[in-house]
Amino acid sequence: MYTIKHKQNKPFLSKLSSKLFSNRLLVILMTLFIATTSSNAYSKLAKTAGMKPSTLKKIVKKVVQVESTTGSYTARNKKSGAYGRYQIMPKTARAYAKKLHIPYTKWKQPRNQDRIFEAIMADNIRSLKHNGLKVNAFSIYGTHQQGAGGFNAIMKRKKLSKKLERNLRHNLPKRLSRVHRSKLRVVWVNYWKKKFA
Repeated sequence: MYTIKHKQNKPFLSKLSSKLFSNRLLVILMTLFIATTSSNAYSKLAKTAGMKPSTLKKIVKKVVQVESTTGSYTARNKKSGAYGRYQIMPKTARAYAKKLHIPYTKWKQPRNQDRIFEAIMADNIRSLKHNGLKVNAFSIYGTHQQGAGGFNAIMKRKKLSKKLERNLRHNLPKRLSRVHRSKLRVVWVNYWKKKFA
């Protein structure tokens, strides 16, 4: 009885094994494709930024650690509404999804989050260069966190809007977030410069 069952199940097991192998191969190929595409994007961005691709990758890794801690593509900030690995705001996601021809309903997919973040970073790097600001770990994080316009206002010592002041306070530990408005800009810059040194 055992021998007959074994012989009857063999073709089924063979098909199952073949299917599992095909699925694994597909996953490996997709991973390689995404990694290669991402590497090409980072190479171009690094060239624009005037740094090595490996340096830019380290910066992105640190930004991810600050933004979502675990790097999860499903991380959600209930307070701000920011979502995903790079903590992208829904309004920003909508604008970049449209720009990249990504259906808004699919922007949360990991590959699309990567694409949107790369596009945001490309725009931020161009903004930094256009405004004569140094492109480094601190400025890449600063533009991602406060927006290119907000970061430029901070660094060029322009008058802080109420919204920007609120954003700066939210982006500091509690012990520092209560500083006087006149010292807020300097405290924020010094804190994040040290973090990204």
